Amino acid sequence: MADSKNVLLATDTNFDAEVMKQDQLTVVDFWAEWCGPCRMLGPTLEKLADEYTGKIKLYKMNVDENPTVPGRFSIRGIPTVIFFKGGKVVDQIVGNQPRDVFVNAIQRHA
Repeated sequence: MADSKNVLLATDTNFDAEVMKQDQLTVVDFWAEWCGPCRMLGPTLEKLADEYTGKIKLYKMNVDENPTVPGRFSIRGIPTVIFFKGGKVVDQIVGNQPRDVFVNAIQRHA
C-alpha cells in the first residue's frame, strides 16, 4: 500500500471519526490494487503527504475492501481523490493527474 509513515488507512469503519471530524484538510485517495493509474498516482500522493506533514492528513481507501464510503460519495471511477475540510467536501480530482494539480488543490484549501 503506502511506504510513507504519513499515509494513513481509511476504512468504512473509521472514516467518520478519522476524516469527517477533522478541521484540518484531509485528503482521501480512493483506489484499488488492480488499478494501474491508482498505483502510478500513489508515489506522488505519498511525497505530498511527506511534504505537507502537519498541514494535511492523507488517507488511502481501498474501494474493493470498503464499498460503503465510496458509495456515499458516488465514486464511479478510480483513482478519485477527495479533499475534506470540517466534514465537507471542498475539492475532488479524478484520474492520475500531474503533481501540480494536487499541489494547487492543497494550497487552495490548507
